[in-house]
Amino acid sequence: MTQRSSNKSVTSPTSTAPLSGSRRQPADPPQKSRLRQNVESLLLAVLVALLVRASVVEAFWVPSGSMLPTIQIGDHLFVNKMAYGMHLPFVSQEITQWRPLHRSDIIVFTSPVDRRIDLIKRVIAVAGDTVEVRNKHLVINGQEVPDPHANFTDPHVRDTAPRDNFGPVTVPPGKFFVMGDNRDQSYDSRYWGFADERDVKGQATFIYWSWNSQTHWPRWDRFGQFLR
Repeated sequence: MTQRSSNKSVTSPTSTAPLSGSRRQPADPPQKSRLRQNVESLLLAVLVALLVRASVVEAFWVPSGSMLPTIQIGDHLFVNKMAYGMHLPFVSQEITQWRPLHRSDIIVFTSPVDRRIDLIKRVIAVAGDTVEVRNKHLVINGQEVPDPHANFTDPHVRDTAPRDNFGPVTVPPGKFFVMGDNRDQSYDSRYWGFADERDVKGQATFIYWSWNSQTHWPRWDRFGQFLR
């Protein structure tokens, strides 16, 4: 007996080839809604702003008079956070340093007394310096030095506090010594000691806005002033 051959073609049950022999065009990807695009753009802008604020520049407002007359109450200023090194968000210290603190720099740093607040002062002495105040006069490493930024509102020398006579003390490694330009009314290193270099947030650069709360009017002449 002979077997009859079948004329039916056999197709694998797992085959996905189209029967017509043409290629199927890929489907277009779904389009994002306008709301989603706006939300993503907003989140990206916020992220960039946070990165800039954390590592490049930050705005500060000065509510006290410890730096008078250099910095007025109500001055708004920018702080260059890359003046001494590079910071990254959520990192407590610089990842690289390219310039040390210099005497006379105006800096913003975390208060060693109250970690919740930031202070703005002028650097008076850096690591290795011996600093002293004799009858309101500044002495660094045994020599009286020019102090052009100092402002005194009380002409009398008082011996009962470290305000007018202080030291000598030597600044240890990793620390610095600061004072406010308003020497008779500044709570600074004369009272609470040294600050830590790791707490420096940056160097105050220039004033972008200033508001006089007594006259309720801007101080137009201070806009754009660079701080020295």
